[in-house]
Amino acid sequence: MSQAEKLEELLTKIVIPDIDERLDEIFAEIADSKEASDDAKEEIEELREFKADLQDVLTDLENGDIDEDECKELIDDILEAQQGEEEDFGFIEEA
Repeated sequence: MSQAEKLEELLTKIVIPDIDERLDEIFAEIADSKEASDDAKEEIEELREFKADLQDVLTDLENGDIDEDECKELIDDILEAQQGEEEDFGFIEEA
């Protein structure tokens, strides 16, 4: 499997569905409280922008505009970010 195929699979089967799931969670929280906090609005906007960027990457993959090295770098970046999320979303607690 090429790096491009791996990247496409990672985006379509894991990353984008995770974004959609998080958006659903935020909208459910808003529905429960009947009000969207500024933080929720900001997170929604950030997630939508990130998802749009990922859709652009998928389009670039389909058009062959991303080489194998770039695909490998993107895969590594995504995997690194996912590991950071498991550890308090990459933030270090201050003592």
